Amino acid sequence: MLTSHPNLTPWHKTKIPHTKISNAKSENNPSVQTAGKIKRLVLGPEGRTKLNISPDRDFYALPRFVTHVDDQFISTLTNLYRERLSPGFEVLDLMSSWVSHLPKEVGFKRVVGHGLNAQELAKNPSLDYFFVKDLNKDQRLELESCSLDAVVCTVSVQYLQQPEKVFGEVFRVLKPGGVFIVSFSNRMFYEKAVTAWREGSGYSRVQLVMQYFQCIEGFTQPEIVRKLPAPGGTQEDRSPFGWILRLLGLFSGSDPFYAVIAYKNFKPIYE
Repeated sequence: MLTSHPNLTPWHKTKIPHTKISNAKSENNPSVQTAGKIKRLVLGPEGRTKLNISPDRDFYALPRFVTHVDDQFISTLTNLYRERLSPGFEVLDLMSSWVSHLPKEVGFKRVVGHGLNAQELAKNPSLDYFFVKDLNKDQRLELESCSLDAVVCTVSVQYLQQPEKVFGEVFRVLKPGGVFIVSFSNRMFYEKAVTAWREGSGYSRVQLVMQYFQCIEGFTQPEIVRKLPAPGGTQEDRSPFGWILRLLGLFSGSDPFYAVIAYKNFKPIYE
């Protein structure tokens, strides 16, 4: 169930029943939980910084109706969703845009979108509802605890300045056994990615996302899925111009595919 919220926008005309979000804990009701307990902080103050310190809402104020990864990446991601997401699932597409890359033939019960640009989200045909929120300002998700079967986050985790709190919130809204799939490549809006991501390699970024999962009490051991382009790449990939385009998130060459996946443990965990 979703809670009513001023930024929650219906894609269809169906109204969302009002449901109060509760932080209460009850031994008799394991579905009532707070956000996942943060065992440790992964990033230090410097690792959370960005080159462009302007508000993210301003940076994403204008819609960008483009795809930020290539067709092979999208195909790999959709196939992964096809394998891990079942018909009837309730799904949250976190930090979404005008496309979600979900398999069209799978009948999901509900797909909720979150992002920073309402125009982009309104164009996304996969979404039943969406809400707009800057997770670097407020990490609370306007969703009821244990209400979702899956959360997906595509090529956006690099912009989170409070990833521990966001992953803790994802843990809260997932049902026991629910899956969180975080996918990314080597592209980014360089000035908006956090320092820990900008200064890393493909390997270190995978390790970083694994640590985001591991810092939350209750996620299963993260699983890694990789699909890398052929060694060497094309001449365009290796050119200085191609390097600049990759930094800007505009490069159309071969994109490496990375995904880190974990599940919410079935056994309830209480503080």
